[in-house]
Amino acid sequence: MSTLRIRAANERPIRSRGDYVLYWMIGTRRTTWSHALDHAIARARELAVPLLVFEPLRAGYEWASDRFHAFVVQGMADNTHAFESAGITYVPYVEPEPGAGSGLLEALAAHARVVITDEQPGFFQPRMIAAVAERLDVLLEVVDSCGVLPLRALDRAYPTASSFRRQLQRHLIPHLLARPSVTPLAKLPKTLQDAELPAAVLRRWQPATATLLTGTAAALADLRIDHGVRPVHYRGGSVAAQATFASFVRGKLSRYGEERSDPDADAASGLSPYLHFGHISVHEIVSKILARAHWDPSRSAGAKVTGSREGWWGVEVNTESFLDEIITWRELGYGFCYHREDFGTWSALPSWARTTLDAHKTDPRPERYTRRELEEARTGDEIWNAAQRELVADGRIQNYLRMLWGKKILEWTASPKVALEVMIELNNKYAVDGRDPNSYSGIFWTLGLFDRAWGPVRPIFGTIRYMSSASTRRKLKLKRYLARWGMQQKLLD
Repeated sequence: MSTLRIRAANERPIRSRGDYVLYWMIGTRRTTWSHALDHAIARARELAVPLLVFEPLRAGYEWASDRFHAFVVQGMADNTHAFESAGITYVPYVEPEPGAGSGLLEALAAHARVVITDEQPGFFQPRMIAAVAERLDVLLEVVDSCGVLPLRALDRAYPTASSFRRQLQRHLIPHLLARPSVTPLAKLPKTLQDAELPAAVLRRWQPATATLLTGTAAALADLRIDHGVRPVHYRGGSVAAQATFASFVRGKLSRYGEERSDPDADAASGLSPYLHFGHISVHEIVSKILARAHWDPSRSAGAKVTGSREGWWGVEVNTESFLDEIITWRELGYGFCYHREDFGTWSALPSWARTTLDAHKTDPRPERYTRRELEEARTGDEIWNAAQRELVADGRIQNYLRMLWGKKILEWTASPKVALEVMIELNNKYAVDGRDPNSYSGIFWTLGLFDRAWGPVRPIFGTIRYMSSASTRRKLKLKRYLARWGMQQKLLD
């Protein structure tokens, strides 16, 4: 593993005495293909103490709801089975109400020789890690399992995909080949299994029960979270992630490049929610995709660095298209959130975009809708309403329509800043992969991030790339999509 993936969050020492190595699992919520888990196991072996894995789920984060809790606790159920099978002590903790878990991490860390956790840019995790690091009197190490390229391999956020892609093509191959372990739990000797939990901790904070980890509405009913945002029909967790990945490779990858934008084609991978919660590794996905394509690293390592999205990998076009999405575009967003503290605010937009949007912020709007009307899909646009209903019911929006969804909110709200607020609120409330660096980069793309100025100058948009429902209807196949999420779906609801 590259040293770029590991950073000390504080200047505390490794304790000379302690009962275990504590892995505080907050982002890479899986038991395979994890640099963080690899490092925690390596520390346990080095210090000759057992490994204790602690996976918490807070109740007090913004937008906490049955939807996100169900997805996470279903992953905890998978992790419970994997750790129990390996004889490793695992503590899944689901906070019953905001603040109930306060002090639990510190109580566990008091008995640890070192604490390991996950790097996770965006949302609240960076602030939480920094605050915890200050409170602990033991070394806290943060390990980056986010992408194929370590976040610290580059020293800044990049303004466009092409400029970022050039850096990927220069630096990616060694990091791609330095893969995390496929079966890390097997590397922990039996003598270092079965860490003993402090009795006082168990008396005060009860681990989640098997019933709670089913993630059903009844199981979550007593938690102080939003019960109005219902769970989605697909399960969370590593088992479901593996099944989704296998289904994509088997039936969709071969047509991904040509059909991923067409709603009726259903060629998207469906992996974004699982990547967001760390239930599957991008390293695993990319490695297996490349192995399937019989990829030779020397072909890419010796290829000319151009920043072009086609040809560098030397594999067939659909595979190349998918690799560009899951590596270039995904890690462009992660790098942006990692290097820009203002990633979720107006100032994160490039200056040209803010200038042109400000110049047109008072332009008359053809339609004006309130946030509630938008949330309830009560606009005059059939395609947009269908996309919004998909978001509310299914926790995601089809790839191309997600872009149109944002563009129309800009067109229908009082100002660009209001549009940004509405997009963030609706997306983060309902999208299973909301609050992710890629969610923010996707939202901000609709307002010019990672893009360039486009002519001609238009009302409201200025030189921001324009999209319309009329052109979308001409360009895409929508019949089945609209049949599912159009007015008929509204009546079924």
